[in-house]
Amino acid sequence: MKQDILNRYLFEDYNLRGELVQLQQSYEEIIDQQNYPAPVQTLLGEMLAATCLLTATLKFEGDITVQLQGDGPLSVLAVSGTDQQQMRGVARYQGAIDPNISFAELVGKGHIVITITPTQGERYQGIVEINPQGVAASIEAYFQQSEQLNTRLWLFTGMFEGRPHASGLFLQALPASKDEDAEHFELITTLSETTTAQESFELDAEQLLFRLYHEHKVRVYEPQDVCFKCTCSRERCETALANIDHKELLEICHERGHISMHCDYCGHDYNFNEADVENIFTRNISTNPAKIH
Repeated sequence: MKQDILNRYLFEDYNLRGELVQLQQSYEEIIDQQNYPAPVQTLLGEMLAATCLLTATLKFEGDITVQLQGDGPLSVLAVSGTDQQQMRGVARYQGAIDPNISFAELVGKGHIVITITPTQGERYQGIVEINPQGVAASIEAYFQQSEQLNTRLWLFTGMFEGRPHASGLFLQALPASKDEDAEHFELITTLSETTTAQESFELDAEQLLFRLYHEHKVRVYEPQDVCFKCTCSRERCETALANIDHKELLEICHERGHISMHCDYCGHDYNFNEADVENIFTRNISTNPAKIH
């Protein structure tokens, strides 16, 4: 089965739409960047699948960042994705994590912050309290709070054929006012709830959707590839360094031999020596000369 695929679909006889994401390589690449404990890996997989599904709701070019902020051992977990389904993620935690820790114990109390940043236009940010039942329940509450649309989300992580997998199923009512819409939503929700982690890893999208909804008319759109891609670069690091005092940077180079900048998303290190620092500020002066009044 081809992995790392997002499928969007529409129920032709009902005011409902759905999405299915199945991930392997992108998930594995993200968790390989850090030696995360198993519960953190699981949560990263769920957040990755959830962010893919949310990104698929974008009707414009841009990106979404879903950030979990709690007061438990895991303080921050963030996943970002673009409308092209280019994903990255990172987690911050303290101390040893019990392999059997529950979601509520792992994250404690806090919020999930969803930031939508269009390529053109204003940024939007929504905040919802963390539901102790999990990421899916929290994001369902976000949609109920922000859009007043019935939304259900199922998230899965686990091992299949010796490799980590993550998947997600998304169901949402379309804006409408028909009395039977609520019944249709409950019907399709009941069918969707029969999905298991194993079959979401093992079956391809066509097989799984047929298994779930073969008695209903479902229009499946062209699938979209999902991949891990970090947006860090040496140029971005240089831009950040250019905003720091020139002499301070040279002092660091003198003391340590170089300045090292590490990307937690992809694990890449960028090193800058004294000559590199001088070049950054020389270019900055030449491209942004001081105005003479």
